[in-house]
Amino acid sequence: MSFPDLSARLGELAPDVRGRLSANAPLAPYTWFRVGGPAQMLFTPADEADLAYFLQRLPLDVPVTVIGLGSNMIVRDGGVPGVTIRLGGRAFGEVELLGDNRLRAGTATPDMKVARAAAEAGIDGLAFLRGIPGSIGGALRMNAGAHGGETTDVLVEARGVDRAGNVFTFTHADMGFSYRRSEAPPDVIFTSATFQGRAGEPAAILAEMERITAAREATQPIREKTGGSTFKNPKPQSAWKLVDAAGCRGLTMGDAQVSEMHCNFLINRGAATAADIEGLGEEVRRRVKATSGVELQWEIKRIGLP
Repeated sequence: MSFPDLSARLGELAPDVRGRLSANAPLAPYTWFRVGGPAQMLFTPADEADLAYFLQRLPLDVPVTVIGLGSNMIVRDGGVPGVTIRLGGRAFGEVELLGDNRLRAGTATPDMKVARAAAEAGIDGLAFLRGIPGSIGGALRMNAGAHGGETTDVLVEARGVDRAGNVFTFTHADMGFSYRRSEAPPDVIFTSATFQGRAGEPAAILAEMERITAAREATQPIREKTGGSTFKNPKPQSAWKLVDAAGCRGLTMGDAQVSEMHCNFLINRGAATAADIEGLGEEVRRRVKATSGVELQWEIKRIGLP
């Protein structure tokens, strides 16, 4: 499908925008599942000031959706109306060492890149980011965690732009972190974050990162078209155990499948649609509820029109 072209309207409203605007841009290539329809308008800002300028001039009737590396996301087959914003480039993808075991990272920076930069600088405490297949923006929004660490453990402050184009700094307390979520305003687009680690030995930290990598490769289908953990763990239980107990390991719908290796992962075997993947997830939720009484909650974000 395709949407009405917003190029002329947005060009008149924000004539001095420096980033890239693309009408009816395919989004599937930006997601790990490799499925989904187009963005009505895809905007890649040049930097934070360009993002603020654009948002200040964007009418409130135009919806805004933000995507990162697409590692924990399903874009539905009907595509995403309005403006989809994807941060990228050096302005949002660099890591800066600040001294005193602190660093600042742009929110388009892959988590693993931040982990490695910290390790090479002898900053301990951020190695867990090696096990999270996303970017810093997503880590802030969902308090991402793995291997005993969470974003809340190391965040000092975050910087972001709201829907009106105002720039704010959020302290750790402002973020209101809890398990796999934050209470930051939903309209804020994070642009950078500052993290605090502790002194460590680079060799020891890199060895820990290698251990995390080996553990992921041995237990998760990371070579597949997948979206990471599908459901939140309903603590103290593990989602995968509930899915397995409900008989869903290997379950298929269309060309989507519950991973045989780790049944809290859904995979695209090659020709799945977004509807296949989301429908399979809903069927898993139904079966788990029927067998255990537990209502699993999606951890994967789903956006767009069916």
